[in-house]
Amino acid sequence: MDLVNVEVGSEQLQAQAHIWNHIFNFINSMCLKCAIQLDIPDIIHRHGQPMTLDALVSALQIHPSRVHCVNRLMRILVHSGFFEQKKLTLDGQNAYVLNRMSELLLKDNPSSIAPFALSMLDPIMMNPWHGLSAWFHNGVDPTPFEMVQGMSFWRYAGQDPKLNRLFNDGMASDARLVASVVVNEHKGVFEGITSLVDVGGGTRTTAKAIASSFPHMECTIFDLPHVVANLEVSKNVRCVPGDMFEAIPPADAILLKWILHDWSDEESVKILKRCKEAISKGKGKGKNKKVIIIDMVMENQKSDKEMIETQLFADIMMMTVTSGRERNETEWAKLFVTAGFGDYKISPMLGLRSLIEVYLS
Repeated sequence: MDLVNVEVGSEQLQAQAHIWNHIFNFINSMCLKCAIQLDIPDIIHRHGQPMTLDALVSALQIHPSRVHCVNRLMRILVHSGFFEQKKLTLDGQNAYVLNRMSELLLKDNPSSIAPFALSMLDPIMMNPWHGLSAWFHNGVDPTPFEMVQGMSFWRYAGQDPKLNRLFNDGMASDARLVASVVVNEHKGVFEGITSLVDVGGGTRTTAKAIASSFPHMECTIFDLPHVVANLEVSKNVRCVPGDMFEAIPPADAILLKWILHDWSDEESVKILKRCKEAISKGKGKGKNKKVIIIDMVMENQKSDKEMIETQLFADIMMMTVTSGRERNETEWAKLFVTAGFGDYKISPMLGLRSLIEVYLS
């Protein structure tokens, strides 16, 4: 056989394997969802030691005809890095243990990602992806989500208690994780600030963490009336209802955690202008008058391949669900200039996201 033809054939098979991998990539997500719904992370955690397959099967409340499939499910979950296996020294059996990924799926973990995973993998959120190509031919609907579901994501979540609860729980867990990192490892960003407004901070998670670490600071949770109506507040935290597109309460600093990526450039500029008006009325001086943004900055040279891919996924998610987008530094800078700000500082210190400080001058 011609050597050239052999090489071409080998390259085609490699190309086929690559395509197959992406065709079946959804299986990772579905197996992760299955593990959460079967309560596998918590079962292994409650076991208190490496858990054999037989012990796991005994603890799972599944139909007897499905018992032989548990090994196959766990095999791919281990391969994908959600769990690890250890060999028991006494009998040589393999046993499952939690790792950093599966620990973030535990129900009692304040930073649990499980609710967010279940909300993003819910059929309500998955169905719009089947309409993505049709949406490119559709010049009417702002997003594939609205084209398929008949209304915006925000309106749908407001009408569907299950999706709303899962999404809010997911956002709250993310806020706990990010807030703990910021207040414990990057306190300098809040130094000199006496008042702060957390825009869209309805779960109060972020504001509560900041207020606990900076008891001298007056923190305000600013969100839509129905979001803040029944929120419990602490000594230096208050709730104010309102619309960020209309006006934001005055303060030294405004916090926008995972807010601007939900909105178009035009809408983001409008929000930033309201932020500028708010801090212009605050009592802070110099660099203490600022907008603090926690969001992704695309095309960061320090990011690894997996992180870059996840950011690209997030950008297409925004396009599909909210009409927003993830932005690179040039795109962020354009927003700040258009909104009338003078300077900014980007610190890529929060994993997939960065801490961005935007100053009046």
